[in-house]
Amino acid sequence: MTSRIVPVKAFDLVIFGGTGDLAYRKIFPALFHRFRDRQFGDDSRIVGASRRPMDRDAYRAAIRDALLGQTGASSADTDAIERFLATVDYIAVDGRGDAGWTELRDWFGAGTQKVRGFYLATAPDLFGVLAARLAAHGIVTPQARIIVEKPIGTDGASAEEINDALGAVFSERQIFRIDHYLGKETVQNLLALRFANILLEPLWNAHYVDHVQITVAEALGVGGRGAYYDRSGALRDMVQNHLLQLLCLVAMEPPASLDADAVRDEKLKVLRALVPIDASNAAALTVRGQYRAGASHGGAVPGYADDSGVPDSRTETFVALKAAVSNWRWSGVPFYLRTGKRLQEQRSEIVVVFRPVPHLLFQGVDGHVVDNRLTIRLQPDEGIKLWLTIKEPGPGGMRLKQVPLDMSFAQAFNARAPEAYERLLMDVIRGNATLFMRRDEVRAAWAWIDPIREAWAQAPEPPRPYVAGSWGPAGSVALIERDGRTWNEEFA
Repeated sequence: MTSRIVPVKAFDLVIFGGTGDLAYRKIFPALFHRFRDRQFGDDSRIVGASRRPMDRDAYRAAIRDALLGQTGASSADTDAIERFLATVDYIAVDGRGDAGWTELRDWFGAGTQKVRGFYLATAPDLFGVLAARLAAHGIVTPQARIIVEKPIGTDGASAEEINDALGAVFSERQIFRIDHYLGKETVQNLLALRFANILLEPLWNAHYVDHVQITVAEALGVGGRGAYYDRSGALRDMVQNHLLQLLCLVAMEPPASLDADAVRDEKLKVLRALVPIDASNAAALTVRGQYRAGASHGGAVPGYADDSGVPDSRTETFVALKAAVSNWRWSGVPFYLRTGKRLQEQRSEIVVVFRPVPHLLFQGVDGHVVDNRLTIRLQPDEGIKLWLTIKEPGPGGMRLKQVPLDMSFAQAFNARAPEAYERLLMDVIRGNATLFMRRDEVRAAWAWIDPIREAWAQAPEPPRPYVAGSWGPAGSVALIERDGRTWNEEFA
């Protein structure tokens, strides 16, 4: 089965920070895949913008190297790469000064009907500055869209400042706050799974769901991001956006339609219904950790202090917390969230654990009845498993066994699943904001996160240490096991 490609209209896209890691590693490979699949053609134009002096040919050579390294492109793709590179230009632009802006304005030309995209693959402190300069140089049109990466700020107040600066130039419908987790195939399939099938939605509530687990685990450390990461930490970097957005998609009410605002209205209600965690209960409901030296994938790896270059850092690289959604659907159902670096394996999943059957018939038989679980795998192998208890085939009486109904996207569709950035970039060009965060969502997420940060700042205890290559500090196990539950370890 092949994917159906829906072409987009011709566009002009500027990538600020066009010589950065994000541009080379994610944005240009995503655009190349969409070009190779003929979702857009050579009437679209892309320009990298950065302070670094570079001519067009050198820039195209750097992108060619990035594509060959990141996309697995072969010699058979040479023609497609060269045709794609023909759409790419480069202009040296000083984000804080005046150099290059006239050249950028001239590059666009006089037409205003073509979609103009401005991707800010830069530090957040440049978001407002770049938006103001785009306006000052007359580059913003009614068809313009601006794309900003997370994190939006470092707390609620700084997020408001950034959003005020963006809102002074662009209307809310023109602002696309990107969270690449929402572009993953499995995340979008969660909507289809819930709202296109009568099987699960009647059970999707506190009467039938015992608890929900959301895990986003990374095997890598902070690497070259140590300076940035030490100012951020796992709570800001992952929980405030990725994990809370996944929680919203699990817990939201059915929207009236798939219109962007209808979906985002329901996600906002979930964020506003989260029970506060603050200094009064943070010690009982949260665990923060920091990795120490250990082993990962068969080799010795350093601890966070060496990775970051900050020996006395109190920045967390691991967070586990127990959240609650205070509404009729989810009253009494805990949501356990965990994320961290240098964990045992790369894993992102949502696990919905259903309540046990009300009356157990199978007393004294071989095996045991295990609670039904729905596992939604975001990575590394996207798919969905529904775990059921059945009778093991064969004579000799009743023997129970837990088995999955397993749907791997790769096996079911026999097609390459587009990367999240591929889908999100094309949604920007279409003007479809469903998978992007609205300003009030960002505000509500920070309103829940900030009291947790403040509680940790007041606490004398540093983050709990854990060995690289483990599943985090022992406190994260205690967080869930004192409720009589365990973290899901069945993933293969």
